[in-house]
Amino acid sequence: MGTLKLKNVHKSFGSIKVIKGVDLDVEDGEFVIFVGPSGCGKSTLLRIIAGLEDASSGTVEIDGEVVNARPPNDRGIAMVFQTYALYPHLTVRDNMSLGLKQAKRPKADIVERVAFASRMLSLDDYLERRPAELSGGQRQRVAIGRAIVRKPKLFLFDEPLSNLDAALRVNTRLEIAALHRKLNATMVYVTHDQVEAMTLADRIVVLNGGVVEQVGTPMELYNNPANRFVAGFIGSPQMNFIDGNVLNTSDAASIGIRPEHITLVPSGGQLTGTISHVEHLGSDTNVFVSCENAGLISVRLFGEHEYEIDTIQSLHLDPERMFKFDSDGLRIR
Repeated sequence: MGTLKLKNVHKSFGSIKVIKGVDLDVEDGEFVIFVGPSGCGKSTLLRIIAGLEDASSGTVEIDGEVVNARPPNDRGIAMVFQTYALYPHLTVRDNMSLGLKQAKRPKADIVERVAFASRMLSLDDYLERRPAELSGGQRQRVAIGRAIVRKPKLFLFDEPLSNLDAALRVNTRLEIAALHRKLNATMVYVTHDQVEAMTLADRIVVLNGGVVEQVGTPMELYNNPANRFVAGFIGSPQMNFIDGNVLNTSDAASIGIRPEHITLVPSGGQLTGTISHVEHLGSDTNVFVSCENAGLISVRLFGEHEYEIDTIQSLHLDPERMFKFDSDGLRIR
C-alpha cells in the first residue's frame, strides 16, 4: 500500500514553532498513532502529511517519493475527519462515490468500489439514506467508506471518534481495528485519547510541544517509558510520582509507580495516608489515599472492594515496578 517517511520536519506559524524537527518511518501496512496533549502538534503534523499545511522545512516521502510540492489529491492519501464532512443533500452511495466521479473513474469501477466498501462497513441497508437519517456512528462509517473507495496509499484519521458517545467510540474503534486487518492498509491516526492509542496502534508516537518524546509499541511505552512525560501520559489511571527523598531514594529526583502496582496492607507499607475517595467501577476499584509527604496517591484494585473514607491506610509499593527519574525527567535505568 504505502510507506511514509518524515525527515527533520519543522513547522512554524510566524515566530511560533509548532513542529520542532520530527523524524519518523512508517512501514507498509502499519497502524501508527500520534498521541499527546492538546497543542502538542499532532494534528498539524497530520495536516503536513496530507498536504493541507506546508512544512517550514524538512521532507515528507510517501512510497519513497518526496511529496512536499504535491497537492493533497496527488499524494495518494485519503483523510477521515472528526466532523465527517458529508454532503447533507447526497445519499450515502453518492457521498462515497462523489470523489471517484470527479476523478472521472469508469462507472463500473465506481459501482464495484462502493459495493466493496459498503459490504465491509455494513452499510448496504443505508445506501439510499441521507446523512440526517443516520446515527453518528453510521455517518463516521460513511466517511471511512468514502476513504476506502479511493484505494489510497495512506489512510489519515484526525480524531475520528471525538464526536461519538462512549459506547459508539468503543464500537467504532473495533470497526477501525477490523478494517485495518482486512485491508492491511497503512494508517496514521491522531487522537488525544491514550486509551484509543493503546488499543489500536501497532506503534505510538508520543508528541509533546512539537517534539517526539518516544516511539514504540503500546506495551513498550507502558513498560519502558523513556521519560517522566511518557510515563505519566500512558496508562489510566495516571502513574503516581513521588519525590525520591520521601522513599529514601538518593539516586533519583522522583519515583513513578502505576496505581495497579500498589497494594493496600494493614501495616508496614512504604507510605501511610488517609483514604480521601473511592471509585467503584465494578471490574476495578480506584482508591485515592492522601499521604502527608507524597500527596494524593491512586491505587487500582481488581474487582470490588469496600474502604471507608477518612480511615488510615498503609500502602505497599512493588519495588520491582518502580521507575526512577532524574531532575530533568529522564528515566534512570
